[in-house]
Amino acid sequence: MSVRPLRIAHRGMPRRVRENTLPSFEAALAAGADGIELDVHATVDGVVVVHHDPHLPGGVEIAQTAWPELHRTARARGLEIPTLADVCALVDGRSELFVEIKGAHIERQVARILADRRGACAIHSFDHASIRRLSQIDRRLRLGLLFEDRVADVAALLAANGARDAWPQHAIIDATLVEETHAVGGRVIAWTVNDERELDRLTTLGVDGLCTDDVSLVAAR
Repeated sequence: MSVRPLRIAHRGMPRRVRENTLPSFEAALAAGADGIELDVHATVDGVVVVHHDPHLPGGVEIAQTAWPELHRTARARGLEIPTLADVCALVDGRSELFVEIKGAHIERQVARILADRRGACAIHSFDHASIRRLSQIDRRLRLGLLFEDRVADVAALLAANGARDAWPQHAIIDATLVEETHAVGGRVIAWTVNDERELDRLTTLGVDGLCTDDVSLVAAR
C-alpha cells in the first residue's frame, strides 16, 4: 500500500508571503501543510530566531547582536523576524516542525526550545558535525542530514552522524537511496520540489516528504 508523502512547506509559503515569517507559516498551514520547514540562527544573548541568512539586509549580523536590538532594527526596516518559540506557539501541534540549523554551535539552545514543543519535530542541517553533536546531547531527537551531492552509502552517513532522516536535493534521489534509507528506519525528504513531473517521480519512488515552496502543488499527491 502506498503512503502519501508529507507535504512540507519550505520556509512557509514564500511564493505568496515573505518566507520565514509567521504569516507565511500560517498560510502554509491553511493550505494543508503536514510540516513546516524553517531556518534558525541565535542572537548573541541566546535567542533562537527564524531567518535564512546570518545577517539582516544591510549587514547586521545576527550572532553578534542582542535580541532587543535585532528586533528593533528589523522592525525599522519593515522586516519580521520571529523567534523559534513564536513559531512553536503558532504551529502548536498542527503540523510537524522541521528546523534547519544554520547558526554555528546553537544546538543546545534549539534542543531546549523544542523540548517544550507540543507535537512532532525534527532537526536537520548541512552542518553534519552539528547534527552529530545534537545526537550526543539528546538521543531522543529526530535528526536529519541535508546534502546535494550523491552519497555512496547513505545508511553509513546517517549512522556516523546519529541521524535518521536523509534530506537530499531532489534531483539526486533514486530508488537505491530510498531503499537504503528505509532499510535503516529513516525517512527521505526531498528539497526543494516545485515541478509537478518531479513531484510525481519522487512520489512513485516512495519518498517520505516533499519540501516545496507551494504546498498546493502537492495537495493531491
